Amino acid sequence: MTVPKAASITIEKIKQQAPQMAKELSVPPFWLTDWLLFVIGQPSSFLITDENYQLTDSELEQFNAGIIKMQQGIPLAYLTGEQEFWSLTFAVNEHTLIPRPDTEVLVETVLAWINAQPVAQSEQTIKKRLLDLGTGSGCIAISLAHELKLADKLKQIRWQVVAVDLSTEAIKIAQHNAVNNAVDIEFIHSSWYEALSTQDEQLFDVIVSNPPYIDEADEHLVRLVAEPMSALSAPNHGLADIEHIAQQAPKYLKIGGLLAIEHGFDQGFAVRQLFADNDFGNIQTVKDFGSNDRVTLGQLNKHPLKS
Repeated sequence: MTVPKAASITIEKIKQQAPQMAKELSVPPFWLTDWLLFVIGQPSSFLITDENYQLTDSELEQFNAGIIKMQQGIPLAYLTGEQEFWSLTFAVNEHTLIPRPDTEVLVETVLAWINAQPVAQSEQTIKKRLLDLGTGSGCIAISLAHELKLADKLKQIRWQVVAVDLSTEAIKIAQHNAVNNAVDIEFIHSSWYEALSTQDEQLFDVIVSNPPYIDEADEHLVRLVAEPMSALSAPNHGLADIEHIAQQAPKYLKIGGLLAIEHGFDQGFAVRQLFADNDFGNIQTVKDFGSNDRVTLGQLNKHPLKS
């Protein structure tokens, strides 16, 4: 793989080389130009207005170092340390999964369900609770909290958002992202529901999760070597964590509360069955931007051991 080495390297020359470099690296071409913009600290318009800009020796050295890391399988987001999601910016590192566009379908689906719920007129503020299981970078919890915070101005509802993760390093990143995006979230170190209460006043109105769901034998995992494997794959053909979340959710949800889970494109039927087996109704699966099954949601019919 050839990286730019000659003197007088300009933006125009890198743009010309980018398609071939991207092909050799097996990465999207925009990774090269976005990395270039990050290195030189300029907006995207600079690629058009200042094609003759000549990289300094240190800029070229940093650019080439990044290209080598991409060749080694390091994603662009880990090089820049950030990723855009739901019009917000999130810090990411090797302890967090990089937010994907398809996960925005989960956020959109949950917001649509919340907005469709009738709101009883009350002179007092109505308090509701939302739980994000396996929060990682916090992108789901923070995006939802951001939108619900805006909605609170129109409706007399105050949402308390709780986010849990087993990784203390991921929680540190998520806390940083919450502060940067000006939302208030309670972060808890927990293996799924383990550290949570089942007391009535602590039950949730909504539980969301983007758990590990890739089959441990999936050949595509070899291309995701930089991201934490614990956030990607799960036993039982990728269904083990989803099954645990669905089985335990009735203990932590209010009657009529929503459970919404992101899953693999070929897991829709299995996840719907898990929901049905654990007393959920109004079950449906929502497709992603590629028309693949991506998010399944349902409402709790009854609590365990209760009629």
